[in-house]
Amino acid sequence: MNKIICIIALALVLTGCADYVDVSTIPACIQTYGFWVGLWHGLIAPFAWFGSLFDDSIAVYEVCNNGGWYDFGFMLGIGALGGGASSSTR
Repeated sequence: MNKIICIIALALVLTGCADYVDVSTIPACIQTYGFWVGLWHGLIAPFAWFGSLFDDSIAVYEVCNNGGWYDFGFMLGIGALGGGASSSTR
């Protein structure tokens, strides 16, 4: 029982660090990005994250996207890096 409470508390603490960008505060998007760009951004996300630590002009996630299809591609790209949900047993 204590493990579950600790996991829930840790999850709440970590999600409290999440930031939200209101799209209405950003200047009008010239182009919106879809599935393929989302897939690419998912694949390069670790490198973009590392670069964003040193340069504020590098972003991990594109704010000017078309919604669900971009997110789907992004998640597929992220999942491809970790091998998805596969597991191995010895």
